[in-house]
Amino acid sequence: MVRGQQDLSSFGQEPIGSGRRVLDVGEVAAIIDELLLDERLIECRVRGEITNCKHHTSGHCYFSLSGERDGEPAQVPCVCWRRDAARLKDELRDGRTVIAFGSIANYAAGGRYQFYVCDVERAGIGEKFLQVERWRRELAKEGCFSEEKKRPLPRFPTRVGVVTSPTGAVLHDILNVLGRRFPVEVLLSPTPVQGDGAEVEIAAAIGRVDGRADVIIVARGGGSFEDLFCFNHPLVVHAVHASGPPVVSAIGHEVDVTLCDLAADLRAPTPSAAAELVAPDRSVLQEELRQARRRLSDLLHARWQRADDDLQALRDRLRPARLGFRINRRREELSELSDRLERSARRALERRETDLAGLAAVLRARSPFEPLSRGYALVELHGRPVTSAGALAPGDRVRARFGKGEAALRVEEVYDDEEDV
Repeated sequence: MVRGQQDLSSFGQEPIGSGRRVLDVGEVAAIIDELLLDERLIECRVRGEITNCKHHTSGHCYFSLSGERDGEPAQVPCVCWRRDAARLKDELRDGRTVIAFGSIANYAAGGRYQFYVCDVERAGIGEKFLQVERWRRELAKEGCFSEEKKRPLPRFPTRVGVVTSPTGAVLHDILNVLGRRFPVEVLLSPTPVQGDGAEVEIAAAIGRVDGRADVIIVARGGGSFEDLFCFNHPLVVHAVHASGPPVVSAIGHEVDVTLCDLAADLRAPTPSAAAELVAPDRSVLQEELRQARRRLSDLLHARWQRADDDLQALRDRLRPARLGFRINRRREELSELSDRLERSARRALERRETDLAGLAAVLRARSPFEPLSRGYALVELHGRPVTSAGALAPGDRVRARFGKGEAALRVEEVYDDEEDV
């Protein structure tokens, strides 16, 4: 007999396992099910490396979690049903070390046990969550997330800075939206958006565009918590907080919230939404312009109508018949006023003439020349009247003024009445 070969000649001739009851397959499966009801195998977490991963067309995913036991390889077969696989944040992929959550049960139809996985997270993710929470508390104390410091976006930016990967679909989406909505200049500051050291590159990219744009978009597409981890780093948060222009953050999907989102002046659910927020919609502006034109036209028409009504009222007041009546009435009034003025002026003139005649008579009576008309003469010496013969001397030349005319005379002799007395 060959070594290792069993002698089966007597098989079936003696009772198997003397005295032990023969179990059917269903009973064995039930016993295994009962044994697998151990609390340690229900809603448990298992750490291991994903191997033999297959994504079925039905949406289910089959894989193994591989590890070691006493230095020897060990595997646990796993299945993740379609409804659970669709909710996973991380893609199931060979070579990834993960922590899977679920329950282990017997798969009777296949004759093996399976780990029914409900959720998966990357190994070490919990520690990173704790690190992000520590950063959040520290940065909040510094005021990096203060709502009072949030700035409004400019309504009509002329230059938009974009901090993202130059090769991803994110940049393409942003450029498409901006080109469709409003003509702005885009200043790209390229940077890696995941991986070791990405936070240093992202912070530097924000610094490069700082002061050169009216608003900055920091963006990347969706990804796992680990993919977005660099956007939680204090270097990125400080760069966003210190930025001169306002910053719009669009990191991952709407459900993904990073510390960069909290520090930004505004958070957008997607990169395309960020582009819509920073640039006004050209069609909306055109409609607003049309409405403004209509309002202006209506206002001008209303003013024109009021002016036309005022002009018509003026025309009515200035109709020829009415105007002629008013002119005739004013003409009669002016004629009456003219007659009254003429009569008043005539009376005033007569009064003035009478007064002047009286004044002339008084002046004539008081005039020193009045006696001359009665034969007297006025003698002047050196232009002064001579009132006494004693003021003259023989040889003086005097001027004698008569009622009519004058004469130049020479004094021959002087007879002073006082000397004769």
